[in-house]
Amino acid sequence: MTSPERIAEHLVLPGVLTAEQAAETVAGILAVQREDGALPWFRGHHLDPWDHTEAAMALDAAGEHAAAARAYEWLARHQNGDGSWYAAYHDGEPDRVTDRSLESNFVAYIAVGVWHHYLATGDDVFLDRMWPVVYAAVEFVLGLQQPGGEIGWKREADGTPVNDALLTGSSSIHQALRCALAIAEEREEPQPDWELAAGALGHAIRRHPERFLDKARYSMDWYYPVLGGAITGPEAKTRIEADWDTFVVPGLGVRCVIPNPWVTGGESCELALALWVMGESDRALTILQDIQHLRAGNGMYWTGYVFEGETESDKAMWPEELTSWTAGSLLLAVAALGGDEATVAVFGGERLPTGLEPDCCGA
Repeated sequence: MTSPERIAEHLVLPGVLTAEQAAETVAGILAVQREDGALPWFRGHHLDPWDHTEAAMALDAAGEHAAAARAYEWLARHQNGDGSWYAAYHDGEPDRVTDRSLESNFVAYIAVGVWHHYLATGDDVFLDRMWPVVYAAVEFVLGLQQPGGEIGWKREADGTPVNDALLTGSSSIHQALRCALAIAEEREEPQPDWELAAGALGHAIRRHPERFLDKARYSMDWYYPVLGGAITGPEAKTRIEADWDTFVVPGLGVRCVIPNPWVTGGESCELALALWVMGESDRALTILQDIQHLRAGNGMYWTGYVFEGETESDKAMWPEELTSWTAGSLLLAVAALGGDEATVAVFGGERLPTGLEPDCCGA
């Protein structure tokens, strides 16, 4: 259960969250969760496996371990025979699939969530139970890896592979593969093929942008190679500085896509996490403070804000939705800055394998 002591230790951040506000945000996510563990965007909307996992991780960061475990059990119960999940389920109802495509980064992210939950709880029984689920998910994802190391975007509903790769998705998968390898190591079941796959993927992300679809107008393609751990050190700093003025709107947050005058909470929180990964906690804090205009009265966060228009009425929260994953990304960013051990380990790279991306994986 969420405790005042845990919130005070990890989820209080000046200008971002007080203890009372943090508890309110956690309660908001719990209110979205169905009894069967599903975490849709909001009640009556859809669930996708990636955002479901992000919200579950936020619950673990808040000490709501039983609720987080129910979310992972939902994934275990509804995994497809090939290791995948569908891209969207109406309100988290497994029999009401609204998008039957199988997106590789959606499938991979369970490894991040399972490792985070294990680090937060030390629950060996949970890890044993989830290992076959993670294993099958990773094998599905690696079935879409291309000769150049990048991961194909998805399989269509009829099973046809879409081999075009997304930089953001592949960067998220890079983090997931490292978490999957950490799980395998913890269980003393080494997976050398996964190590080679992660190495090839990291090399493609760092050295071969031409292997990915051109989505440079989206901020996620800017910061995700850093957040996913493929680009580090001085190279990460150079990358972030290069497009800072393009995507960051001082006082408001981070644009989702240029040139649209629209800042979004999820992208802003993820950039804050990437900055924290780089050791720039002060700038991360500023970003999180800047998006508090997105906070609603119930402790949840609006998805985004349109900040330009001919009249003041044109400037508005849009879309008019309070999503569990936006609140979740905020809590995870705060938890990282607050030193929560599991969150620090998963996003900061502690206890994750290193040396997987030598520049020897193809020209």
